[in-house]
Amino acid sequence: MNFLQLTPAYHTRIWGGQNLKARQPPIGEAWLIYEANRVATGPWAGRTLAEVTAERGAAWLGQRAAAVAGGRFPLLIKLLDCADWLSVQVHPNDEQALHWEGAGQFGKTEAWHILRAEPGARLIAGVKPGTTAETLAHAIRGGATILDHVQYHVAQNGDTIHMPAGTLHALGPGLLLYEVQQTSDITYRVYDWDRPAQAGRALHIEQSVAVTDPRAPGQVAPLPALTAPVVQPLVTCPYFVLELIVHTAPLALSTTSASCHALTVIEGQVEVIKDAERVTLQRFESVIIAADAGDYQLAGTARVLRARVE
Repeated sequence: MNFLQLTPAYHTRIWGGQNLKARQPPIGEAWLIYEANRVATGPWAGRTLAEVTAERGAAWLGQRAAAVAGGRFPLLIKLLDCADWLSVQVHPNDEQALHWEGAGQFGKTEAWHILRAEPGARLIAGVKPGTTAETLAHAIRGGATILDHVQYHVAQNGDTIHMPAGTLHALGPGLLLYEVQQTSDITYRVYDWDRPAQAGRALHIEQSVAVTDPRAPGQVAPLPALTAPVVQPLVTCPYFVLELIVHTAPLALSTTSASCHALTVIEGQVEVIKDAERVTLQRFESVIIAADAGDYQLAGTARVLRARVE
């Protein structure tokens, strides 16, 4: 079995919209690929991705993918629908996660790919150049004063933002995006826009002071003009590679022993083919392709995001 499809998990968020599911309270996140998600079809149906990963081992996961997360599935892939500002927040690196959260925890380096940005939609990524660690620590402890030091960016469709651990950031209203990150959901909130305190939305001031890096760049990369067929690299880092695949005809691809592939359709429809095994994906549907699958094909007209470990 070369392909694995999971049942998405939908999470309500105070800042969520109605684009992923029309529901109240609103849905902010669809977790497409995560250890706790359950397999949707086939002989593994009902099992969690974590269970399948443990049973099938490094040949299925990939040698590099297995090493980067200690044999666990190394990625968490989400869709986010932002109707209001998310908290200004930061994530620890691996060493900081162990210190603050304990054994078995990973840091959280992530990347965003903007699927739709309403006119004027903004995000925060990084702090203003020249901000010192002392100034930043004082601002983090000062609540809304942190907004005087953050770096705002106007978001456009197709932008990609690489967010290394330690980067101060926030997503603004009017954004629909894909997010890939380490298999971690550790979030330290710095400022929550003076919303009333509620369960699950505590601030983490001292942790944020300890892990925020004032030198983190927070750079936004616009998407270049592309002509199909193309596999366009978007982000390459020690934890994952993110690529945009654009095709209008059958396209031959291949896994290696390094990593399985996680495909998510963001436009159109695609059929993924490996010998007699086939799966059809609509917009926002995903599949994991085993590292030992080797050659496979994409058929159809689509834009697909591919995440893997290099």
